Amino acid sequence: MLHWLLDPLNYEFMRNALTIGLLVGILCPVMGTYLIVQRMAMLGDVIAHCVLPGLSISFFLGIDILIGAFGGGILGALFITWVRSQSRVKADAAMALTFSSFFALGITLISVLRSRVDLDGLLFGDILGVSPIDILRTAIIAVLVLAAIKIFYKELLFYTFDRVGAQAMGLPVDVIYLGLMAATTLTIIASMQAVGVILVIAMLVGPALTAYLLVKELHQMMLGGAVIGALASLIGVYLSYYFNLPSGPAIVLVSSALFVLALLLSPSQGILTRPKTQP
Repeated sequence: MLHWLLDPLNYEFMRNALTIGLLVGILCPVMGTYLIVQRMAMLGDVIAHCVLPGLSISFFLGIDILIGAFGGGILGALFITWVRSQSRVKADAAMALTFSSFFALGITLISVLRSRVDLDGLLFGDILGVSPIDILRTAIIAVLVLAAIKIFYKELLFYTFDRVGAQAMGLPVDVIYLGLMAATTLTIIASMQAVGVILVIAMLVGPALTAYLLVKELHQMMLGGAVIGALASLIGVYLSYYFNLPSGPAIVLVSSALFVLALLLSPSQGILTRPKTQP
């Protein structure tokens, strides 16, 4: 058993993959918790696709992809807010429109600008190809986002469960919203190398949803989601190594399997274990 765990660590690419997988597994569920509780889980998927135009422009201009990706994600979130505020269009419709429009724009820009973007790696991740620079970038983003959540936890808690009340108390709800969107965008950027744009939403919501079935408090959901996300990432990378599976999808499938287990066996909410109601 010990040999099975230690053997992959002989290879630098596996050490890098496990490190960034651990970082992403912790960061994504913490951020995803807020999206789930606010019923905005699909917004993460929308922002993940909105970064594509910014990425293509960054590659074309030769600038850091973080700049372009962050700009694209924030622009997408602001566009959704603008459409909702200026019309009767509901949030789901605005997100669907933004999702398809920005994704189409990104694909078009990649073709027109002839950007040298690894589209397969971008969409599905390439965790086995991460470099120490990628790990450092992800670690910095993780520290910044988690530190901000720690510092502003009380304000975020109030805003998450009672936005109207938070506004009445004088909290800058628009600034908090933009902060959440910025943190979500940074989380997605940090996770793209590991699981890709298409699968990042699964890491944002999967572990957090699993924790949601097991605990009741917001801080417990964040902590439990981080533990589950880290575990899913480590197991997924090991499975990809021993069974020659694509790493990003393997991580997501492990996360989904853990959710199904919680759905069936959660002490309070499990399908098989929850208390039966009396007829």
